[in-house]
Amino acid sequence: MSVLNPLKAPAGIRLALMGNEAIARGVIESGTYVVTGYPGTPSSEVLMTLHEYGDGLDLYAEWAVNERVAFEIALGASLGGARSLVTMKGPGINVASDPILSAAYSGVNGGLTILVADDPGPITTQTEQDSRWYAKLSKLPMITPSSPQEAKDFTVVSQLFSEDIMLPVILRTTTRVNHAVSEVITGDVRPPKKYREFRKDPPRYVRAGMTWNLERHKWLNNQLKIAEDLARKYGLNRVLGSGSSCVVVEGVSYNYVMEVLGRVESWERKVRVVKVDVLYPIPRNFLLDSLSECREVLIVEELNPYLEESIRALLQDQDLRIKVFGKLSGYLPLEGELNTRVVSQAISKVLGYEVAEYLHSGAIKDLEVPPRPPPLCPGCPHRNSCIAMLLGIAKAGYNRDEIPVFGDIGCYALCVNPPLNAIWTEHSMGASISMAMGLKVGGFDKPVIAIIGDSTFFHAGIQPLIEAVNKRVDMLVLVLDNSVVAMTGHQSTPSWEITESGRITKPVEIVEILKSIGVDNLAVVDPFEIDMMINKVSEFIKKPGVNVIVAKAPCALLKVRKEGVKKKYTVLSDKCVRCLACVRLTGCPALYVGDDNKVKISLDDCVGCGLCARYCPYKAIVEVSPHE
Repeated sequence: MSVLNPLKAPAGIRLALMGNEAIARGVIESGTYVVTGYPGTPSSEVLMTLHEYGDGLDLYAEWAVNERVAFEIALGASLGGARSLVTMKGPGINVASDPILSAAYSGVNGGLTILVADDPGPITTQTEQDSRWYAKLSKLPMITPSSPQEAKDFTVVSQLFSEDIMLPVILRTTTRVNHAVSEVITGDVRPPKKYREFRKDPPRYVRAGMTWNLERHKWLNNQLKIAEDLARKYGLNRVLGSGSSCVVVEGVSYNYVMEVLGRVESWERKVRVVKVDVLYPIPRNFLLDSLSECREVLIVEELNPYLEESIRALLQDQDLRIKVFGKLSGYLPLEGELNTRVVSQAISKVLGYEVAEYLHSGAIKDLEVPPRPPPLCPGCPHRNSCIAMLLGIAKAGYNRDEIPVFGDIGCYALCVNPPLNAIWTEHSMGASISMAMGLKVGGFDKPVIAIIGDSTFFHAGIQPLIEAVNKRVDMLVLVLDNSVVAMTGHQSTPSWEITESGRITKPVEIVEILKSIGVDNLAVVDPFEIDMMINKVSEFIKKPGVNVIVAKAPCALLKVRKEGVKKKYTVLSDKCVRCLACVRLTGCPALYVGDDNKVKISLDDCVGCGLCARYCPYKAIVEVSPHE
């Protein structure tokens, strides 16, 4: 049975879509022509869906080298009248924040949507960032959906809203909206809105003029005055129920509240649910009209008390003596995701309504699940690189615990886990090189190492490396080049010859960049030639200057998908003495300990890299045919 293409389906079709897939459909329905971004869970699938299903569509949909560049591409398109959308995860808006704040002063001509996906939990992100504060900081309108259906619809609304107010509009989502799957009804598709004109207007577009900037700030504030009227025009913000006990919700918290209230008898006559879709500017008139007759208000939101602070100030300003409960008063947690259990407790405590306990169809017992940190995949070249680095440190005469290893964002950060325990830090994109340099210039008298992946190097590693070379800092940099953005789903890098959309590119080679920067010593190694890499680490770690080793080997998952598995390894049980050397050194997830306490290899997982066989002192691990 053929699968209906979610981007090309006619209007009125009901599809089961992930939130990000629904946003991609919203791109097509809104007539957006330019879509760009940088991969980052939980936002990645928007562009991935456009790549997978967009063949033949009149659309520019490509990954950019980082979020700042992606935003500026989208901004340039919108200044010429084209509708554009840029995607990023929460920390990505930090990278793009400089041009985003300036764009509020220039405004836009074609619609521009900034999709920023936050990650309460956090589930896949280094911080529990609440990007709603960027709306206040930048003075840009922000709207938030609560479901895949709204994710699609609000994508369309964001483009119309943006053109009406002549400002970029931030579409803020969270993981549970981006990755939830539910029924979505398709709407009409608009033709893509492309370039119309771009006129010279320095007072609007040039930020070097301070008098111009003051006038543009006044313009921006005036534009924001029409935001609440636009919200009404597009059906944003609404009230459900009619009680005097009120709950204010936004985003995915709406779903938690509605599920809990569904267990309260006749809740519609007892509770008023105020759903806030526009997070900035705060819809003052809507909130005052909705809350003025409330006895008490519970504010349910993720993550920070963003709405709570604004609503408390609004009610106080209007001298409305309404009790407000939420995160500031301790009724909801300041950290972590919300869930129906937490919301149920808050509603019961604040509003005084008994909430029936949710009963599952079958008895569910608490299960003790062993903790399992995410491992590097079987055959991952980064495992070899980290082992070679550690052995190279030892060969150079150093204790591994005296040589700081600054890590970066990517799969190789998993080397922090046992048994490798290799990296000391993982901070932000490109920070490995800068922080290693900082330790050295701060007076550290031993070698330092920075590890960075190829995509992260393109994203934010070039500038700090230039700084290190220019200041003649002694350090070793390992660039782990697997030729893909692996951790977020195997997206393209600037080294690809053809992008996911089929666009022919001019590949940019990391080695050529390194040569042009002028690093002092450069070597390219295959991490599967582990002795060679050990020797090179041992040599380079002692040399003065900025020394770079590029460990180049393809991502194991992509290689297996392309070439298949040509060999595997198995353990000869009679030779295994239960020393566990292979497990303790490599940590490969294809290895496990059987009931006899001897090591086994899962042939379903083994990709034949042979690392375990290399480090078996008893030669108990041997090569076998992949079909055995």
